[in-house]
Amino acid sequence: MAADNLAKDPETLLESHTPSGRLAGRVAFVTGIGSVGPGWGNGKAIAALYAREGAKVFGVDINPDAAEEACAAIRAVSAADGGECAVMACDVTQEDQVAAAIAACRARFGAIDVLVNNVGIVKLDRVTEIDADDWDRVFAINVKSAFLTAKHILPEMEERGRGAVVNIASIAAIRYTGVPYVTYYATKSAMLGLTRAIALEYAGKGVRANAVLPGLMDTPMVTAGLTSAYATQGDVAGLKQTRAAQCPMGRMGDAYDVATACLYLASDEAKYVTGVELVVDGGITQKYA
Repeated sequence: MAADNLAKDPETLLESHTPSGRLAGRVAFVTGIGSVGPGWGNGKAIAALYAREGAKVFGVDINPDAAEEACAAIRAVSAADGGECAVMACDVTQEDQVAAAIAACRARFGAIDVLVNNVGIVKLDRVTEIDADDWDRVFAINVKSAFLTAKHILPEMEERGRGAVVNIASIAAIRYTGVPYVTYYATKSAMLGLTRAIALEYAGKGVRANAVLPGLMDTPMVTAGLTSAYATQGDVAGLKQTRAAQCPMGRMGDAYDVATACLYLASDEAKYVTGVELVVDGGITQKYA
């Protein structure tokens, strides 16, 4: 990325991206495609970049309005690139809804080549304070969802002898970041275990599985889920400034940074890459014990 791109927002970077057809003709199933607030979340940016590279993207989200908004934005930045987008409301903790969404994707676009498990929530909590029902809910959304999509998509990938699974984890899976959210640490660590299991079980079957571990990112999730974790208590600008100051590069990453990592892992450029935990964090994990 050129130096003058560093200060640009994800939408500008997506619009200025020069496609090379790395995913031309492929079908990508992306969970959590909608953003929780204005701007570009990881799922929305991943889907948009895939579409710019020629993929047919089928996205799901529990919020139908957010899914439709994302799809419209994706079409706007990828109209000339051969990519397509369709979305469907889906509670990815419910197996019948997951199976129905996958069937709808196949009916619309054909066999699925790429699975991106991006859905996730953040709940501030400590071990002795979290309610057991909240623990189960976070695990259902952050981990069970990925199990369910893999369960229904991997057999087809195995039969075809090709496929790529990209799971969105977090540096919270491998480091304590100072934010009190025990369920996030636990679920993102579980996502790595799931990724390794898929990678090794399917390594000889033409199917790859890798994880992307974002660091401190400037996405709508920051504003929606983390503001109260800092002393800023509702001051979004203060929150972002605090997080940026923690990063060795002096700034947070964004959804485009996550999307480019996911593009690499989904493409043939990563044909010999499986079971990898790709950290996208501007170096911050090197500061943590």
